Amino acid sequence: MQVPMYRGIWPPILLIFVLFSGACVKLGPDYVRPETKVSQDWLEAGHQRLSSEPAEYRSWWQAFKDPVLDRFIETAYRENLNLRIAGVRVLEARAQLGVASGNLYPQSQQVVAHLEKERLSGKGVEGYSNGPTNFWESQLGLAANWEIDFWGKFRRAIESAESGLLASVANYDNALVSLTADVASNYISIRTLEKRLDIARENVETQRESLKIAEARFGGGATSQRDVEQAKTVLASTQATIPALQTQLRQAQDALSLLLGMPPERLTDLSQNQAVIPAPPPQVAVGIPLDLLRRRPDVRAAEYQAAAQCAQIGVAKAQLYPAFSLTGNFGFLSTDINHFSLGEMFQWQSRTANAGPTLQWNIFNYGQITNDVRFQDARFQELLIAYQNAVLNAQKEVEDNLIAFLRSQEQARFLEEGAVAAANSLNLAVIQYREGITDFTTVLTAQQSLLSAQDSLATARGNISGSLVGVYRALGGGWEIREGQDFVPPETREAMERRTNWGKLLTPAAQTPPTPEQQKRLIRAPDW
Repeated sequence: MQVPMYRGIWPPILLIFVLFSGACVKLGPDYVRPETKVSQDWLEAGHQRLSSEPAEYRSWWQAFKDPVLDRFIETAYRENLNLRIAGVRVLEARAQLGVASGNLYPQSQQVVAHLEKERLSGKGVEGYSNGPTNFWESQLGLAANWEIDFWGKFRRAIESAESGLLASVANYDNALVSLTADVASNYISIRTLEKRLDIARENVETQRESLKIAEARFGGGATSQRDVEQAKTVLASTQATIPALQTQLRQAQDALSLLLGMPPERLTDLSQNQAVIPAPPPQVAVGIPLDLLRRRPDVRAAEYQAAAQCAQIGVAKAQLYPAFSLTGNFGFLSTDINHFSLGEMFQWQSRTANAGPTLQWNIFNYGQITNDVRFQDARFQELLIAYQNAVLNAQKEVEDNLIAFLRSQEQARFLEEGAVAAANSLNLAVIQYREGITDFTTVLTAQQSLLSAQDSLATARGNISGSLVGVYRALGGGWEIREGQDFVPPETREAMERRTNWGKLLTPAAQTPPTPEQQKRLIRAPDW
């Protein structure tokens, strides 16, 4: 229902509207961070390899002291396409904030112009009045409409857009955390597979020597052909593991290429320090669980999404109340009726104007607005719970990777002892077989045990470093490298500027999320 008010008294009412605008309210709840369950310390906090001291995770991968890994992460930061998508989404959110901010100002401003030839019906009301039924009419003017943000609808929308911008930045940071961790994980997998391939090839050579011994003893009549066939069987089984490992290695290299923003190709950097699995530092600083609320981008994103939704409750509630607007237009109009002419349109006597306040109130909405408020509130509660769950999940991921990191080291120590013992056992078995003290089955068993022990040891060492990467990922480290940098590379920014007038929004300063002081402002400058 729209009710135009009498325009003869619009000046004093306009003054009243202006005064009202300074005392506008904001419907809906203000966002308050919900209580979350956060542990005081990690379950493994007392371990000698862990420190509760706060640490800098900006370039956590440098703890492995591997220059090849450092170069790969630097390349991925520059070239990864998924990260670029996340950067462009920050620009989307920044533009959406500009859209929301513009609603604080006159929402409609139009230049109105027309030139019409009119022919009225001679049998209608116009013809009955004996007035002219065939004439030209021209008009040129300005029209504007400004809905006063009396209930805080537009300010709540700005709050929502600001929180959305913060969430998009946090999502970018989370993509960067995942990217650095994925690059490191794939790199460690590649080095581990290279080591396992070397172990398999070394064991193939050892088993070939054993086959020659068996063939020599069979040729001399000291043993049966069964020893030769058993030696061939074990050798072929070991050789069969090599193609499978080569397949996994190529797939890991292809995955790394994708992370680096390039098609699958041979990565020349991998030829350096081949088969050396990055080793973790002696001690790792993990801080305390409360640090996750500040550092983990996905936790921050979950909270900003909840805050954005909280503001939407106020936007929906404002629809329940009347909307107050100021409307007006001014222009010139003329016709060629009687002694007038179209050329007289710009004379001062041809001016036309009207202005005044209006009220619009959706009083018969059949519960639609009320149910929309309920929907927005339920959605807000859902996101609050999602935030609380994100906090718990973050702690769980850190604990999972910490226990894997620590226990993998214990496992590796036992496997190292087993690998040394297996090598000694094989040497003794070969000597005894040559001397005829033991049968060839003992040699074969020792060979298989050695291969299994060495392969398991290499896998365990890779798991140690991989688990440490998981710890750093769970702690939310790595996103800090984007601080002071733009969210999109120069070539992307230049391409966007060629297509569209972005004004100043593509500069890093314009993409900086609003400060708490800026968020409290009643009026926000529009982005022209």
